[in-house]
Amino acid sequence: MMDLPDWPRSLGSPETSGVIRRCPEDFFVEEIPRVSPTGEGSHLWLWVEKRSANTDWVAGELAKLAGCPHRDVGYAGMKDRHAVTRQWFSLPISDASLHALENIDIEGIQVLQSLRHGRKLKRGTLDGNRFRIRIHKLQGDVEQTRIRLEQVRETGVPNYFGPQRFGHGGRNLELGLKLLQKGVRLKRNKKSIYLSAIRSFLFNQVLAERVRADTWKTIIDGELAMLDGTQSIFPCTMPDQEIEDRCRRHDIHPTGPLPGENGTQPAGTVAELEQQVMQAWPQLIETLVSQRVQASRRALRLYPAALEWDISADRLELTFELPPGAYATTLLREILVVTEPPRNQDRDL
Repeated sequence: MMDLPDWPRSLGSPETSGVIRRCPEDFFVEEIPRVSPTGEGSHLWLWVEKRSANTDWVAGELAKLAGCPHRDVGYAGMKDRHAVTRQWFSLPISDASLHALENIDIEGIQVLQSLRHGRKLKRGTLDGNRFRIRIHKLQGDVEQTRIRLEQVRETGVPNYFGPQRFGHGGRNLELGLKLLQKGVRLKRNKKSIYLSAIRSFLFNQVLAERVRADTWKTIIDGELAMLDGTQSIFPCTMPDQEIEDRCRRHDIHPTGPLPGENGTQPAGTVAELEQQVMQAWPQLIETLVSQRVQASRRALRLYPAALEWDISADRLELTFELPPGAYATTLLREILVVTEPPRNQDRDL
């Protein structure tokens, strides 16, 4: 298996440690919906609380009850398995399936609400996720942890893709590259996972260089800036006082590459830095281009909204909100060193 780099932290190595996920209730995630069901239509939307269950597995179980193909079950995004999470699922309904869906009995699953809607819930249709995380056995310099939390609340953290993106031990990255280079026919979802792992690795490599240069949270010459809360980007030529002020207000963010073909490219200093990083990974770039993956951009800075904390005895409890595609583990690694109890990794999907 491939050892992933320990990408640099913006605040240096933490001096505090703790344990997360002693039980699923220590890691609570609630989806922030972008669309709410209307109460009418040919699809049934279920507001589901799941415990220690993978999102795609839940979708499969619901498909069996509804008597429909797995692909017809909709959800906005994948949620952590080793957690308690809440999210919407949608299913096409018929007279035959409605009774089964109104009497769901699946271990670890509780339906909190069900409403009809006219359409299937599509991937990415969410405004973010709300977290409540408890860290136990807190050890080390607790005062430093408070200082770090204040800094994170003020400036955010580098927006790395979390280790979940790469599979246990980086296997999605390593195996995906081998299979794609050999031209092995893959199911669409598997292929997407492998390609995403490759792009995410390259993005993290570029972000790591910006962290080392302390430019991950500032706009530099040639930047493609992203409007907060959108995927809209525009080029920046520095110096520009208005742009710098907007960046400090978190109205815009510097971006890094999700490589592929085509796409808007940065200029100046940013282009030089990104090209230097990419030149070290020609096989990864060639694989993305050969698979016709379209290039895009991702914000380098992750800002947690509504960040609050409570430290009592040897326990830290955090609450915060993150935008779609962001990782709570990315936030945690800037605050303290966390460990998890051992579990059967082979069951992770």
